Amino acid sequence: MKLGENNEKTKRRFHWRIGLTIILLIAVTVYLIRLITVHPEENNKASEKFTESDTAVTAVAAVQGDFPVYLTGLGTVTPLKTVTVRSRVDGELVRVAFKEGQMVHEGDLLAEIDPRAFQVQLMQAEGQLLRDEALLKNARTDLVRYKTLLEQDSIAAQQSVTQESLVKQYMGTVEMDRGLVANAKLQLSYARITAPITGRLGLRLVDQGNIVHASDANGLAVITQIQPIAVVFTLPEDDLKAVMKRFHLDKILAIEAYDRRDKVKLAQGQLLAVDNQIDTSTGTVKLKGQFANEDNALFSNQFVNVRMKMDTLNSVTIIPAAAIQRGTIGAFVYVVKEDQTVSVRPLTLGPTEDEKVAVFKGLLPDELVVVDGADKLREGTKVKLIARDPASSSGEASPQPGKGRKSENIK
Repeated sequence: MKLGENNEKTKRRFHWRIGLTIILLIAVTVYLIRLITVHPEENNKASEKFTESDTAVTAVAAVQGDFPVYLTGLGTVTPLKTVTVRSRVDGELVRVAFKEGQMVHEGDLLAEIDPRAFQVQLMQAEGQLLRDEALLKNARTDLVRYKTLLEQDSIAAQQSVTQESLVKQYMGTVEMDRGLVANAKLQLSYARITAPITGRLGLRLVDQGNIVHASDANGLAVITQIQPIAVVFTLPEDDLKAVMKRFHLDKILAIEAYDRRDKVKLAQGQLLAVDNQIDTSTGTVKLKGQFANEDNALFSNQFVNVRMKMDTLNSVTIIPAAAIQRGTIGAFVYVVKEDQTVSVRPLTLGPTEDEKVAVFKGLLPDELVVVDGADKLREGTKVKLIARDPASSSGEASPQPGKGRKSENIK
């Protein structure tokens, strides 16, 4: 009896759970149906907004203007002259008359060697010269007397000839003495060490009080000429023909030197010379430019970027380099049309300079080209123009299509 009652209770519980589950399923289904049928417009709008939203891009207008054509190369600043100042005589360095790093002019006193030993040598040479000049004078006087006696037939002719030879001997001795005096004066002048060129002095290599020698390898200091100064740079051998043509035609090719980042212009000068051979290991040729360097912006052994102006393209279309895309069709840009859609436009490009590109064919001035957001675009994509990033532009909004630009199609 009890077993039958338990079975009956179990069946009732099972049927109750099934019924409750069915009721819950029915309620959830009714709720979903009401949600879909009551707000169909809002759901459609959300779906449409998700699928048909415009792609945000930044675009700028192509401009027309003159475009300079440059050849660029990496160069090293090189002094036109570098001189190691050395002593030409041996002795004690008694005075250093320059400061490290100062500018000096040719002939300025740099240092002094103890001159006393050279002054003594000069005195000895001058004394010997005086003695030999006196002997020469006496011999000449005797020669005059012998000639008079010879005319009177009072002496033999041989004695007069001998006296003439003695006079010439003394004349040679006097000339030698004069050479010794000149040499002594020269050695004394070498005791004063002067600047051989105009330039900037380096660090002092010898201190006052040291004994210096003419054979010393290091010298006293190094002078480099920095006004004017030179820059040696390289260009590919393919550019050599154009460079030589302009160099022989104009004689003066303007070049500009920029810093390592190629941002700051340091100096402007002209091409001075072209090397006579091509480096076979690199396929480049060396060129030398000269700069006045009046503001000392260029420093010896400094690395610079060199730009040499070769030509100017007049009235060409210019766009930012950021707008250029590349694919199987070559170089192209996305052009924003008046209906706010983009079109793929293949281009024939010219040279590039300062993140700008000259366009020879495929684009008209004032047409809008996409410079940011092009990775999301395809032919016919609808776009929305947004203002440029202030970090990369002036912050002004991009112009709207159809305003201030030509609408003619490129043929």
